[in-house]
Amino acid sequence: MSLDQSSQPIKPLRIAVLVSGSGSNLQVLIDAMQAGALPIEIVGIISNREDAYAIKRAEQANIPVAVLSHTDSGKRMAIKTFESHASAQLMAWQPDLIVLAGFMRVLSSSFIDNAPAPMINLHPSLLPVYKGLDTHQRVLQAGERHHGCSIHVVTAELDAGQVLTQAVLNVNINDTAESLQSRVQKLEHQLLPWTILLLAKNVLSLEVDNISSKATTYLPALPLQLFIDV
Repeated sequence: MSLDQSSQPIKPLRIAVLVSGSGSNLQVLIDAMQAGALPIEIVGIISNREDAYAIKRAEQANIPVAVLSHTDSGKRMAIKTFESHASAQLMAWQPDLIVLAGFMRVLSSSFIDNAPAPMINLHPSLLPVYKGLDTHQRVLQAGERHHGCSIHVVTAELDAGQVLTQAVLNVNINDTAESLQSRVQKLEHQLLPWTILLLAKNVLSLEVDNISSKATTYLPALPLQLFIDV
C-alpha cells in the first residue's frame, strides 16, 4: 500500500467568516472556493455593519449572511447582544474554522472560549509588534524596514494569540500609509488562502497541545513566513 495520500480528496473545511468592511479577503476565499483551488465550504458570513460591501459579495455567491449591526432604535448593537446572536448563528452553522477578516469589534473571552470552532484573525502587521489600529502609519513613523501581515489564533487578549503565518515585504523609501496599506492588502490576499490550505491539509494545527509542543518536528517553528515582493 502506498504511503502517498496526496491523491485522496480532502474533506472541505467548513468556514464561517466575520467581517466589517469591503470584504476583499472574503472575495479571495469565495473565488478560491468556486474555482476548486481551496478545499473549503464557506457556510456563512456574519457582519457587524449593515453597510459592509462584504454582504453583497456573500449574497452574490449565495452564501448565508447574518447582519448584526443595529437595534430597532438605530443605535449600535451592544457587544453582549451581538455576541449572543453571533454565537447562536455559529452554533447553527457548525463551522470547522471561524475566520476574522477585517472584523473590527473586540470579542469577549466568553464568546471566544465557547465558540463552536477555533478562530483565526488576519492582522496588518508583523505581530507581536504593532497590535491594534493604524499599523501602517506607525510602521512608517518608527522607520521600520519591513512590514506585512499576520494570521494568529484569536484569544481574549488583543492580537496576542499564537501567530501561525506571516507575509513580509520591504518598506520603500517613498511609501505612504496609503501605499503600504495597498501593498499589505496584496499580501493578505495570498497569506489567508495559503494558511487555510495548510490548515485544511493538517500541515498546521490549531490544537493547543500541538501549537505549544516543544517536540522536534520536520517543520520550521511558527510563524511560517512568506517573503513577497509587491
